[in-house]
Amino acid sequence: MSILDASLRKTWDALRAKKQVQDDFLDEVRLKGLRGIRNLRVAFDYPVSVIAGPNGCGKSTVLFACAAAYAPAGRSGRTYTPAALFPGFSGGEGGFVDEAGGTGLEFYYLAAGVRYSMVWKKGRSWSRGFMGRKGMRQPERALYLRTLANLTNPSEVRGILQLGRGTFEAEEITPDLLLFARRILPQKYRGVLLIRGRSRDLLFAGLEHRHAVRYSEFHMSAGERAILRMSKDISGLRRALILIDEVEAGLHPWTQQQLMLELQRIALRNDLQVVVTTHSPVVLDSVPPEGRIFLERNAATLDVTRTPAWRDIFQKALYGQSTDRLSILCEDEVAEGVILGVLDVLNYRNGTRHDDFVVGRDTGSDEFRGHIHAFGKFGKLAGFVFVLDGDAADRAPALIEAASQYGHKLEPLFLPGRSAPEAWIWNAVRDRPDEYAREYGLSAPDLRARLASIEQTFAGDATTRRQDVPKAMVRALSDELTRAVPEIARIAGRLETEAARGEMAAFSVGLTEQIDAWRQAGAR
Repeated sequence: MSILDASLRKTWDALRAKKQVQDDFLDEVRLKGLRGIRNLRVAFDYPVSVIAGPNGCGKSTVLFACAAAYAPAGRSGRTYTPAALFPGFSGGEGGFVDEAGGTGLEFYYLAAGVRYSMVWKKGRSWSRGFMGRKGMRQPERALYLRTLANLTNPSEVRGILQLGRGTFEAEEITPDLLLFARRILPQKYRGVLLIRGRSRDLLFAGLEHRHAVRYSEFHMSAGERAILRMSKDISGLRRALILIDEVEAGLHPWTQQQLMLELQRIALRNDLQVVVTTHSPVVLDSVPPEGRIFLERNAATLDVTRTPAWRDIFQKALYGQSTDRLSILCEDEVAEGVILGVLDVLNYRNGTRHDDFVVGRDTGSDEFRGHIHAFGKFGKLAGFVFVLDGDAADRAPALIEAASQYGHKLEPLFLPGRSAPEAWIWNAVRDRPDEYAREYGLSAPDLRARLASIEQTFAGDATTRRQDVPKAMVRALSDELTRAVPEIARIAGRLETEAARGEMAAFSVGLTEQIDAWRQAGAR
């Protein structure tokens, strides 16, 4: 697991706990008779929600509807009413009118610790009510709504250029409002100014560079511009609702993941609720399952529905990926590293991706039988591959028998070696130092010398149990190379699989067969 993935999962747990004590939260929105949506209910179960689906399924409509839930906090702020968000065309000699019937928006939320329900209904105009409750007022909340906007519209460009010909104010954006952007973008900013005119504004950035580079938004990429503006606009908000359409626009996949991590971190710090729309599988995978909202429009009836995350049919079709992944269960982080190294090779050969698999660990071989019974009761065994260390081969009959009780033919896999995987890793490195030295960025003589020194150290060590010596030596090699033990394990898994040597050749063939069986069974 990468550092970024680990950070995401840590943030998920913190946000899950945070939701239980938040006083402001939009729980649910219902749309009726709006933009071709007959009746759609969308519930928000996690503080940062991602709405996905094919074009025309209503993602942006749901996002804009959320903006109508609140009145702006205090006396400042823009009011988002349904009339402004969903204007209707009427008039012209042809009598063209946007048709609507029974149109309404319903909201259910917690505001300042109080439960609210509110409805907007469309007659000749939009009207607001509170489900029969008297004396209620629309809850107030700070709100940020961003839609895809680039400096490509001629009228927008002309309007901004006029700033240079008139009176404007230059305001420096404070460092606290840029922290969000600095954690995502590779540029190191010396400062960012906001040049503000009567109705337009423009960002002007300066870089920490020996040539003192300065440039305006006209010379920024779409991604840099979007992140800088987002950072400026939301970093100072507290307890707000943040709505972003097509959050991935103009961003590299790695940057998309980093952006989603920072959005969740700022949501945690500032008590924010965030809703975004996307077409990106990277963005989807950056929130936990309860934060993923999949919309689908029925081709026959045109009805829009929320698709359960476990069914996820259209995501598979649109993104070439499924959240219904094959799970690979192993014993510890070293085994995980070896398996990931094997998958590095198999994915290239077989056209699969790491996104297709979930490698689970931190379980002992004694617990595998219990896991099989747990998964078997829910009919989930076909979605699992069980990988044990080489010293657990004697457990195979008991595991096979446990799975047979649920009608499943189990074929457990065992990592190379007859002991802990660290012993196999050490032997592989010692036997082929020329190959491994290149991976470690060392010369072969240097690596041989380090290995010999480590072996000599533990040759006379009476304090370490014999079965633990290989683990201790791999940890010592980890310290020598300043590389984590799982990384060393992953390199070994990859190199030995590429060379198809010994027991690793048999293991990689066995894993390939189980992956192929899973794919052919219809999971892919």
